[in-house]
Amino acid sequence: MARSLVVIGNGMAGARTVEEILDRDGGALFDITILGAEPYGNYNRILLSNVLSGVEDESGIFLNDMDWYAANGIDLHTGVRVTRIDRFARVVVDEAGGVTRYDKLIIATGSDAFVPQIAGLHRPGRGYHQGVFTFRTIDDTRGMIRYAREHQRAVVIGGGLLGLEAARGLQAHLPHVTLLHSAGHLMNAQLDPQAGAILRRSVEELGIEVITGARTTEVLGKDSVTGVRLADGRTVPCDVVVVAAGIRPNTVLAERSGLDVERGIVVDDQMRCLDEPDVYAVGECAQHRGETYGLVAPLWEQARVLADHVTGANPDAAYHGSRTATKLKVAGVDVAAMGLKEPDRDDDETVVFAERRRGVYQSVIIREGRLVGATLLGDVSKVGYLTQAFDSGSPLPEERIRLLFDLGTPSAETTAAELADSAQVCNCNGVSKGAIVGAVQTGVRTVGGVADATRAGKGCGSCKTLVAQIVEWAADGEVEEDESASWYVPGIPLPKAELLTTIRNMELKSVSAVFAALAPGGAEDARSKMGLASLLRMMWADEYVDERDARFVNDRVHANIQRDGTFSVVPQMKGGVTTPHQLRRIADVAEKYRIPMVKLTGGQRIDLLGVRKEDLPAVWADLDMPSGYAYGKSFRTVKTCVGSDFCRFGVGDSTALGIAIENRFQGLESPAKLKLAVTGCPRNCAEAYVKDLGVVAVDGGRWEIYVGGAAGAHVRKGDLLATVETPDEVMRLTGRFLQYYRENANWLERTYGFVPRIGIERLREVIVDDVDGLGAGLDERMRASIVAYRDPWKEGATPATPGQFRTSLPLISLPRVPDAPEI
Repeated sequence: MARSLVVIGNGMAGARTVEEILDRDGGALFDITILGAEPYGNYNRILLSNVLSGVEDESGIFLNDMDWYAANGIDLHTGVRVTRIDRFARVVVDEAGGVTRYDKLIIATGSDAFVPQIAGLHRPGRGYHQGVFTFRTIDDTRGMIRYAREHQRAVVIGGGLLGLEAARGLQAHLPHVTLLHSAGHLMNAQLDPQAGAILRRSVEELGIEVITGARTTEVLGKDSVTGVRLADGRTVPCDVVVVAAGIRPNTVLAERSGLDVERGIVVDDQMRCLDEPDVYAVGECAQHRGETYGLVAPLWEQARVLADHVTGANPDAAYHGSRTATKLKVAGVDVAAMGLKEPDRDDDETVVFAERRRGVYQSVIIREGRLVGATLLGDVSKVGYLTQAFDSGSPLPEERIRLLFDLGTPSAETTAAELADSAQVCNCNGVSKGAIVGAVQTGVRTVGGVADATRAGKGCGSCKTLVAQIVEWAADGEVEEDESASWYVPGIPLPKAELLTTIRNMELKSVSAVFAALAPGGAEDARSKMGLASLLRMMWADEYVDERDARFVNDRVHANIQRDGTFSVVPQMKGGVTTPHQLRRIADVAEKYRIPMVKLTGGQRIDLLGVRKEDLPAVWADLDMPSGYAYGKSFRTVKTCVGSDFCRFGVGDSTALGIAIENRFQGLESPAKLKLAVTGCPRNCAEAYVKDLGVVAVDGGRWEIYVGGAAGAHVRKGDLLATVETPDEVMRLTGRFLQYYRENANWLERTYGFVPRIGIERLREVIVDDVDGLGAGLDERMRASIVAYRDPWKEGATPATPGQFRTSLPLISLPRVPDAPEI
C-alpha cells in the first residue's frame, strides 16, 4: 500500500516539488494530497504584475490546471487553510475541522505580504481600509483592478521589485501613480545608490512620481482613502493605497505546531525540519543555514533535493545554499543583479560604467580573481557571460573592462554554448538551459514553440534574447520560422492580410465578435484589443461596432493624458493656419478653465495643457474647433511653410495644399500615428523630408512626394515615391499610400519601418504604376473612410459611457506659464 504524502501549500514551491517527485516515479510510491489555501490551481505569482497591467490574461499565468492534478492522481483540496500539525498523531487539521493523515509531510506555505505598522491602514472589524490593498495573490490583483478603474490616484508603498511592478501595472487603470519608498534609493536591497538613482530617472520617465526617504505613518480618510501622511508631515493625496513593502516567510502554522522557527522554518541540507525526519519545508517559508530566499531559482534547487531525498532517488542529495542571480524586467526596465552590490573589502576590485541619460548602469566586483558581484541596469547584454563567471568561478580577463564591453569577451553564440545545463535562463519560470535544450532535442524548432513547451521567456521577457540564442545553438542553426511572429495581434493566429480577408468575409464588426470567431477557444486577449479596434475602424468605417474597453484611455476621452492626471487638448489648425477669431476663443477658454499652460507644438498648433478630465466636454464646446488628433494612432497633422503667396523663395502654394490634405484625411485610423508636411520649396522649412509623408514643391510647378521619413527617436530621410505635375495627383497618391499602409502595416509599425520593409520600388509599382490593379480599390476604400469621418469631440455633449468624463483631480502641482521677465 502506498504511503501518504501531504503537501501544505499549492504555490510555486509546493507544486514544483510535487512535479519533481512525480518525475522520480513518486506517484507509485505515494498517495499525494495537496492542501491549498487559495481556491485555484497552481499559478505563477511573479506574473501577477502582467495581469495587473493587462499584458497577460489570468488564464495565461496558471502553471498546472485542474486536469493535471487529476491526471497525476493528486487529491487537491483548494480553499483549505491548515491550522495545526499534530506531529505525534501524524495528522494535519484544517480550519473546518478536517483531519488528513500523513506519512511524509511537506510544508510549502510560502510568504505573506509584509505590512508595516501604519495608522489607519485597518478598520476595526472590517479588515483593510476601503481602497487599501496588498499585492500577493490573484484575488489581490482582481480587487485592485476593479477598484482602480473607478478611482484616479494611487500611492504604492514600497520601492522594491514588487512595488515597482505594482506601480507600473496600476498605470493601466488610473491616471496618476506615486511610489513611496522609505529608503534613500529604489531597490536598495539589490542596487547601490548610483544605480538606484538611475533607475529612479527611468521610472519617472514612465510617468510614475517617485518619493524616496518617505516613511508612511498614516492612511487618511474616514469612509474611504483620501491620502497618506508621511513622517515629515507631508501628505500625498490618493484614493487607492497598495502596500508592496516586501514579503515575510509564512511561519505561523509551523510555530503553532512546535517546529523550530527563526526567520523561517529551520531546515537541514535535505530540507527536513529539525528533529523531524518525515517533515520537510521548501520555498520561501524555509530557512537554510540562516538564509531565506524569495527568488525562484533557489526554490527549484530545494525542490530537486527534497524530491531526491523523499523518493529515495538519491538519499545523499544535499542542498548547500544558492548563489543568487536575478534577471528581470522591472517596470519595463531590464535589471540583473548577482552577489555583492557594493565592495566590502579594501582589496575588492570594481569596474563601474554609468550613462545616466540612457538609463544604463553596469558594475562588477572582483575578489581574488573571481567575480563576486555584478549589477546591470538598462543594458543587460552581458548577463549570460557574467552569470556563468559568477556561478562557476571561471577565469576572468586581465583587463577587467572586458567583462562589460565586447573587447574580446565571448560572443553570444559562445556564451550560449558555454552555459552549464543547470544555469538558470528564465528566472520567472525557473527554466534552465538544459530544459530549453531538451525541448529542442524533442523536435521543437521554433523559439515560440520552445517557450510554449518550457515557459521560458513567458514572464517579464528579459531572457528572450538568450532563449533564442540557446535554441539556435541547440538546433545547430536549423531554427524554423515562428508562425506567431507574423500574426497581426498575439491573440488571433492570422497574419494581417489573412485576418483582413477573414474579417471581411465573416462580417465581423466588433472586437468581441473577432475574438469569438477567430481566437483559439474564443478567448479574449487584452494585448490584442487595441490593435483589433484600430483595424476594424479602418475596415468598416461607420459600420464598426464600438466597444469602449477596446480603446486606449486617450481614445476613450479624445485627449492626451499627462503625467499629473490632467489632459492635453489640441484643436485642429489646418496647415498651421489660424484666425484672430480662433485665437480669441483659445485665449478665452484658457482663462475660463484656468488652463496652466498654452504651448505651441511642433505640428504648428496650440496645445492647452493641464485640462481636467471633467472639463473636457465644456472646453471642446467653448472652443468650437475640430479635434487636432494629438492623441490617437491616426492621421495627426500637416505642417506647412508660408508657401508661394508670401515667401520670395516659394515655388508652390504649400499652405493651400497642406490644408486640402488635412481637410481630406483628418482623423483617419492608422496602425500608428501619421505626421505629414508640405513645403513650398526644397529649402524644406516645413521639414517634409522627415515626415511619414512629405510633399515638396520644385521648379516647373511640380511636386515631389516622399514617404517613410522620421525625425523623432529615429531619424530617416523619406524615400522619393513620385514626382507629379498637379496638386490633384498629390492628393490621389497620398490617399493611395495612406490606405496601402493602413491595410498592410503591422500594428504600431511606423512608416519609417514599413517603407524599408516593403521597399520603395515595390511601393512605386503598387501606388504609382498600379501594376497589380489595386489602385481603384485603394481609392474607394479610402473614400469610404473619409465619408464616415465624425469629429470625436462631439461626444462631449452626450458621453458614450456614464463615467467617460467623471471627475479627475491632478495629483501634483501643475506647471504654470512662466512670467516674462521685466526689462
